[in-house]
Amino acid sequence: MLTLFAIPKPFRGDVGVIQRNAIKSWAMLRPACQIVLLGDDDGTRDVAKEYGAQHVSEVARNEFGTPLLDAVFAAAERVATNDVLCYVNADIMLMSDFMAAVPRLAGQMQRFLMIGQRWDVDIDAPWEFEQRDWEERLRSYVCTHGAFHDPYGPDYFVFPRGFWQAVPPFAVGRFFWEYWLVFRARSLGVPVVDATRCVMAIHQTHDYDRVTPGVWGPETRRNVAMAGGPEHFFTVGDATHIMTQRSIDPMRPSDLRAKRAHYRSRILARVGIDHYVAADVGAAWRAWGQAVMADPSVVTPRLLLPMAKSLLGSRILRWSRRLRGRHSPRFTRTA
Repeated sequence: MLTLFAIPKPFRGDVGVIQRNAIKSWAMLRPACQIVLLGDDDGTRDVAKEYGAQHVSEVARNEFGTPLLDAVFAAAERVATNDVLCYVNADIMLMSDFMAAVPRLAGQMQRFLMIGQRWDVDIDAPWEFEQRDWEERLRSYVCTHGAFHDPYGPDYFVFPRGFWQAVPPFAVGRFFWEYWLVFRARSLGVPVVDATRCVMAIHQTHDYDRVTPGVWGPETRRNVAMAGGPEHFFTVGDATHIMTQRSIDPMRPSDLRAKRAHYRSRILARVGIDHYVAADVGAAWRAWGQAVMADPSVVTPRLLLPMAKSLLGSRILRWSRRLRGRHSPRFTRTA
């Protein structure tokens, strides 16, 4: 009925625990899914064998050794035994509500993209799946200890076979490609369905800099360029339809336009922060300038801090240069 595929990171330390929890939750889904794990990072082959998943070791990578999204999607379609596929990040736990939502949507639409927001929660130990009420306990734990994530980059994408036609060679795990996928579906005129109200997708939190070194580097900037820039960054908030427990309701065109303007400004503000973290202050201020001009309400305390730091940093740099020039020894050329 459904093929789930992912490209895990090496199964080491906390990341190994997180990914095992996620993959085990997929293996517990009913009706059972085909699970495909791609890549040859440490532990992937053994974990695939342990959970009865299919393993595809050969995936094209860029010069930094990072897997490429077009190769991941193509490999998954080659081995998929189902007509509906789902790319899911390897730190996302899924439950029975996910498997209830997918056939509902597939039964009503031939072409679609299903996405949704996630819940963030700290889970640093293997979940006790052996307990019959593991799902109820997990749901309760997330509600009491977790936090609902904002409607930006989705962590799962459900779509029919042959949906994408062509995907750029984005670097997986280097941000912004997920925004482009939503844009691509919208540009094809395909319903983008937000299943947040029906699906609790659980993201086990981790430190991005520790788990994915260099995440803010040149690969991220390349992803931005391949996506066509922030104008092609669409979020969960740009979904054309909302799935509820009773129906799948289309958004009004006027509401879609208003939401696009709202999220465009906030994405630009986030892109500016990402550029600032990557030490590209000029690009950061270009993004911030566009965001503030379009919607001044994006200037929140969270945004003011990097803006102030970037200004202060450049001023300190100029002052230090002046001081070095003022106190450096001067020599007079003699004949």
